[in-house]
Amino acid sequence: MTDLTGKVAIVTGAGRGLGRAMAHGLARTGAAVTVAARTASELDSFVDEVKAAGGQALACPTDITDEASVERMVDATVETFGRIDVLVNNSGIVASTPLIDQSADEWDRVVATNLRGTFLATKAAGRHLVAQGSGKVVNIASNFALQGVANHAAYSASKAGVIAFTRSMAIEWSRHNIQVNALAPGYFATPLNAEMRADADTLAKVVRAIPARRMGEPDELTSWLLLLASSASDFMTGEVIVIDGGQSVR
Repeated sequence: MTDLTGKVAIVTGAGRGLGRAMAHGLARTGAAVTVAARTASELDSFVDEVKAAGGQALACPTDITDEASVERMVDATVETFGRIDVLVNNSGIVASTPLIDQSADEWDRVVATNLRGTFLATKAAGRHLVAQGSGKVVNIASNFALQGVANHAAYSASKAGVIAFTRSMAIEWSRHNIQVNALAPGYFATPLNAEMRADADTLAKVVRAIPARRMGEPDELTSWLLLLASSASDFMTGEVIVIDGGQSVR
């Protein structure tokens, strides 16, 4: 049921880390994949990898906070592959700053990337999904949206907004046969946190807060993405799946 042969997916924030892993997962199951991020070289290397494996991929350098840039990403996908079936809103940034020290500019950057970007991409791709009467939107939230976390007010608030947005769009687009769901990951081992994982004391502190006593591996998130991107989730919408080794239930 998770065969995506003939489907077309867009993954934002796909240059590295979880976004890249999820994009590879979609490509492995047969989807043509548009990857979007700011850094063109990372996207180009992804396309080379997918094409070498016999798949289809398109690189679209994109500023997810800029409406015109997002529209170009969607238009390029439709021009290249003819349609859109799956949108994965993964672009996100983190700011670890005490609130009284946080500038309004930093707050705005986090909210613009994490929440405004999700809105812009969903709106742009949604026009095509509504017109064809089918589609899947998977928003990447965070377990930080579900618990109090010091020094992460902007990030937590923006990801909580992503969850509320997910539920609203699930209701709004149900009549168009579009399912909108969210994944809320916790700590996963990616190149983005390699420096943190290299510090034994910091890593031990993080792992102690996770009942599973380890960080997740990217494929453990990708497997859930494939379910939400496929026909396996046709009767599922407005849901938030938390994948964090039990951290948020403490």
